[in-house]
Amino acid sequence: MSNTFLYIVTVVIWGSTWIVINYQLGDVAPEASLVYRFGLAAVILFALCKIKKLPLKFSKQQHMQLFAFGLTLFGCNYYFLYNAQQHINSALTCIAFSMLLFFNVINARIWFKTKITKQIYMGGALGLLGMVTLFWPEVTSTTLGTETLFGLALCLVGTLFASTGNMLSIRNQQLKLPLLSANAWAMAYGASFMAIMLVVQGKSFSFSFTLPYISSLLYLSIFGSVIAFGSYLTLLNRIGAHQASYANIIFPAVAVVISTFVEGFSWSIHTVLGLVFILLGNLVVLTKPKKEKQVTPALTQTELS
Repeated sequence: MSNTFLYIVTVVIWGSTWIVINYQLGDVAPEASLVYRFGLAAVILFALCKIKKLPLKFSKQQHMQLFAFGLTLFGCNYYFLYNAQQHINSALTCIAFSMLLFFNVINARIWFKTKITKQIYMGGALGLLGMVTLFWPEVTSTTLGTETLFGLALCLVGTLFASTGNMLSIRNQQLKLPLLSANAWAMAYGASFMAIMLVVQGKSFSFSFTLPYISSLLYLSIFGSVIAFGSYLTLLNRIGAHQASYANIIFPAVAVVISTFVEGFSWSIHTVLGLVFILLGNLVVLTKPKKEKQVTPALTQTELS
């Protein structure tokens, strides 16, 4: 699959999950829903690996890395983000999580010595400006007190865990670990972590046998986890953390567009300007820089002779 196709798939699916997650909220504890989501996704991935005859047996050292991968990207990441939304609104959570681009830029530099270009800085700044502009009415209506600061701190910690998981995924692929196999074990470990957190907090494994809950769970497991994470993590390895991470800034914009048709979202000048800034940032980050023309030095008299 082309990088463009994988990028579009990632952005469209994750943009839609913001709407779908609403059907998961209610009687079922968020941690339990995450256990079901990543547990089901892991089962599907293990089945795909069996069908495609991909290796599922790894050494203890490799399992330790897959455990860390799952714990950071499919466990701690979501645990902190879900808890953050108990203290701040989804708009602030979305803006704080968009810092993943900058965390990935810094971590890629630390982990893999990846060069940080002016193009990345400019595109990331435009994207972040677009996010703030897009949700400006919600931002200005929020009181910056202890509760808000605590929620933002939780969100940034979750985002840092997500960035670490991104780096571990790149390392997995550098070690030639099959992506589907790695994701299968990682999601199984992530689901196990959420199950432990559920028990520790004294919450129950309740379930909602309603069509909205079950259908949203299937969508989040198959499309939001198996397909979208597979596409995104493939992009991480192909085009690097800088460019792939911009998907995390643009998919909230896609969510706004979807919400317009599904929930009757009303646009404002902030919506228009925010989307413009985000799209400009996307263009800057993903456009290939022009190669500098090499000037051939003039031959000296000695070389001519």
